[in-house]
Amino acid sequence: MAVIHRTTMTPTKLELLGSWLPTRPWYRGGESAPELSRTGGFRLDDPRGEVGIEFMTVTDVSGDRPLTYHVPLSYRGAPLDGADEALVGTSEHGVLGRRWIYDGAHDPVVVARLLALIAGDAEPQAQSVSDTPDPSVVSGFTGTGRTGVFASLTASDGPDGTDVLVRTTALAGGSGAATATATADAASGGPGEGGGTLALRVHRILRADQDAPADAAEPVGHVTAGWNLPDGTTVRGRYVVVSGTAAA
Repeated sequence: MAVIHRTTMTPTKLELLGSWLPTRPWYRGGESAPELSRTGGFRLDDPRGEVGIEFMTVTDVSGDRPLTYHVPLSYRGAPLDGADEALVGTSEHGVLGRRWIYDGAHDPVVVARLLALIAGDAEPQAQSVSDTPDPSVVSGFTGTGRTGVFASLTASDGPDGTDVLVRTTALAGGSGAATATATADAASGGPGEGGGTLALRVHRILRADQDAPADAAEPVGHVTAGWNLPDGTTVRGRYVVVSGTAAA
């Protein structure tokens, strides 16, 4: 279960994101620096207990209208090989020491646990309270068969979000804790057979459900959660969608 340490981070997450967000192709702000506040999110557990996983929303009020960004983050005790371009920054944690913070859409452990959540094999956790599930986070998968177990990913950032192509392996007769363990093994580079691919879109600029286009195609999978608007209103929308699947 997620353990939340009541301590400091230097620099803070918002300070790191204030410098990092304007470098992203999906950032919609202007020339002025972002004015960010944390407005929602949730966490997932890493079965190995090595990587912190947070799906954070931050709202920027520096422009003509508030914009809420979705930023999945991973917190690691050492650099992630080959992921320099996904590094948000480093921070000194008051309990854990130096942490390397990455854009989670490019981190295999984060994507593996996201896949498990969509498959119903991971339980979302409260963002700021230890050992507390968050039932407000809803996920589902309506595609053909199971989503499989994470094997590898290719992620690309564009002006509308981050597209993640996930290769999965088949898991015979496994679910729950077995899936969690196998997913962690696969994220560490374990081999597998069978499976297929899933196309995920990580929404970066969040839109409340009631503001979604009426003719938008229904995804075959999703993660839906809430966040707070500057006036205190809580809204809900899709953080992540699965747009398609294919057999290997």
